[in-house]
Amino acid sequence: MKKTLLILLCIIYNTTGYIYSKNEIDSLLRVLDKTISERPTYMKEKILRIERLKLKLNNSLPLNKTFSINEDIIAEYESFACDSAIAYIDKNIEIAKKLNNKDFLSQSKLKLSFVLSLSGSFTQALEELNSIDYKELPTHLKSMYCWTYIRYYENLIKYTDDPQYEKKYQTEKMHYRDTVMSYLGVGTDMYVKEEAFKLQDEGRYNEAQQILSDIFSKQELRTHNYAMSAMSLALVNKYLKNSELEEKYLILAAITDTQLAVKENEALLALAINLYNKGDVNRAYNYIRAALDDANFYNSRFRNTMIARVQPIIEDTYLNKIEQQKKNLKAYAVIISLFVIVLAIALFFIYKQIKIVSRARKNLKAMNEKLASINQKLDEASLIKEKYIGYFMNQCAVYIDKLDDYRKNVNRKIKAGQIDELYNMTASTRSFEKDVEELYTTFDKAFFKIYPNFVEEFNALLRKEERYKLEKEQLNTELRIFALIRLGITDVNQIAVFLRYSIQTIYNYKSKIKGKAIVESESFEEEVKKIGAFSLKEGSI
Repeated sequence: MKKTLLILLCIIYNTTGYIYSKNEIDSLLRVLDKTISERPTYMKEKILRIERLKLKLNNSLPLNKTFSINEDIIAEYESFACDSAIAYIDKNIEIAKKLNNKDFLSQSKLKLSFVLSLSGSFTQALEELNSIDYKELPTHLKSMYCWTYIRYYENLIKYTDDPQYEKKYQTEKMHYRDTVMSYLGVGTDMYVKEEAFKLQDEGRYNEAQQILSDIFSKQELRTHNYAMSAMSLALVNKYLKNSELEEKYLILAAITDTQLAVKENEALLALAINLYNKGDVNRAYNYIRAALDDANFYNSRFRNTMIARVQPIIEDTYLNKIEQQKKNLKAYAVIISLFVIVLAIALFFIYKQIKIVSRARKNLKAMNEKLASINQKLDEASLIKEKYIGYFMNQCAVYIDKLDDYRKNVNRKIKAGQIDELYNMTASTRSFEKDVEELYTTFDKAFFKIYPNFVEEFNALLRKEERYKLEKEQLNTELRIFALIRLGITDVNQIAVFLRYSIQTIYNYKSKIKGKAIVESESFEEEVKKIGAFSLKEGSI
């Protein structure tokens, strides 16, 4: 169990490390892409620095001062523009001769040899080195002499790319490294750096990596030394087959070189090859093109030759990929077109089905609404019937009792011979009017039980100044007419009989009320019928 857990932890750790490393590489590549897109800006900055140095030159300056300023200009041009660097080195050679200064002359020739080897002019570079009397050089120039030879052989190994000569050139390079280390103080930064390169040449890559990592950590960002240290770490990690770290340091070196407008840009070329081998053809193509632009700007036959070995391969792969993408796009376009046609047909049928379903829904909705309306009316009719049957059954019982009492009274007076009293009793309408008033009062009470807010809702249909105010729960004639209409009694004859008015009087009352309304007179009665109506939700099934 413990063993299994340990294995799982190792897998998780390695996976997490891989994801973090990949994210870091992706982020750095995006930074490099942006940096390359900003190359014109960095070139302007470089040219501006050079122009400022040139402004310091004038004919009144002492020759040694002019030599010093030229050295600064050469340092700027050395990795930027080969021909310009050589032109200013030639000027310093002339100044050294005028000053009869052997050290100045040897220093300038060493720089000329260095730039010539960078440009790929190895024969001329060697001629310049051979023209220098090594024994006559001071210690610092002897070190410079050895470094120039080291770089000469490094470039020659890359340029020839021939195993037969590589071993010979490697031996010569190691000889000059041993020599230069003898001039450097043990433990100094330069000594430690050369020691790391020596360990690397001897195949002791882990030891070299430790030293180079320590040197790299001390370098200032966006400096030439930072770029060189990053490139050295990339190379040693290549030997260690640590591809992720190799790629990381190549990117850092390429970013810095681009920011410094270094046109003798080894890192960008190496990174392009690295990415091509990983399958990132697009970036490899973009970077190899940028490296070629730099080499052409620098006028480096050496770098152009190295690029020429890999550019056709990368370019062919890139163009084949583009061609394949075009074919894929055509295929996708055909597939998408077919899909669109099928989709259009499907949408047409779906649209037809939707219309059918929509019509069915509308019909169903209309039926539901109609059914809900019928249910509502049935519910209202049921409620009205329930309330009014109760009230009027009670009222009928009262009238039956009254009629019975009236019959007994009439019978009693006839037996007693009280004919005059009987006549007077039947001639009076007081009792009848009282019964009618009682009927209307009973009607009003029953109506308010069903529609308690009738007056408020009825008033809402009238102008503000025309609204009714009732002191008691008792309707007036006008309201009673529309109360009957609300109950579904719309026949004017029935209304007239119930209220004991003529038909014309009922019409007059209705016209009068409609004249007070805020709605159209034609729709007024329909609005009245909606007063106190059940909601559709309550009435639907």
